[in-house]
Amino acid sequence: MKAEIGIIGGSGLYRTELIKEAHKVEIDTPFGKPSDVITLGVIGGREIAFLPRHSAGHRISPSEINSRANIFALKKLGVNRIISVSAVGSLKEEVKPLDIVVPDQLFDRTKIRPATFFSNGIVAHVGFADPFCPELSKLLAETTAKKKYKVHGKGTYICIEGPQFSTRAESRVNRQLGFDIVGMTALPEAKLAREAEICYAMIATVTDYDVWYEQDVNVEIILENMKKNEAAVKEILKAAIPAIPKESKCHCQSALAGAIVTSEDKITRNHKVLLEPLIRKYIK
Repeated sequence: MKAEIGIIGGSGLYRTELIKEAHKVEIDTPFGKPSDVITLGVIGGREIAFLPRHSAGHRISPSEINSRANIFALKKLGVNRIISVSAVGSLKEEVKPLDIVVPDQLFDRTKIRPATFFSNGIVAHVGFADPFCPELSKLLAETTAKKKYKVHGKGTYICIEGPQFSTRAESRVNRQLGFDIVGMTALPEAKLAREAEICYAMIATVTDYDVWYEQDVNVEIILENMKKNEAAVKEILKAAIPAIPKESKCHCQSALAGAIVTSEDKITRNHKVLLEPLIRKYIK
């Protein structure tokens, strides 16, 4: 069982018919079960692992997603790149519903989500100044443009706790602070991918203007636009995945180098065993 590229499907992408030779696997992790069984297969000659973050049928709230289990399971399978698909609201008039954003920055407004693999006696401080892999993000933006979809090649994604949408006051403040899109799932997913030394980039599909636009967020319209966006996402994935370089030139895959600050003689055997897929390059 192995894969090199992970796809985490969000609202509007629960499955993909693009995967050939598909078969499902269950993965256990020290952090519990992932959101769902993982589908392994092939897209464009590349080994893929697909995971729906909300589970089939959208049964898991953004606040309840076990992101540690999701990322750890993909790491155990050998994944070194993750393409995250996420539905978002727009905070700027020029970022319109059905546009696609490949964000380059994050702002964290979540409150109750475990956001690190390193705790209870082992500490690591990874760099997170640039939370999305620049190499993978550039490829996704270029592919989207080639497919003639309206794409914004950068932008700041503010991640709120949810599952409620923003108040009008929150939406106006988020807009005044210069954020571009708002969603509920990029974090802690991106932080954990960095700790796992996995390149992480996002296809953010815009479903609506947030409530700053003086209209309520209408779930019916959001669901309708999700369906429209799903076709675009599948076309982008089909074209982008075969074009991902075999070797990465970014720094994502060495993020833990020098980041584990706990003295090695103080790291317990239990930690070494449980976190082995993450720390094997640095701690024996």
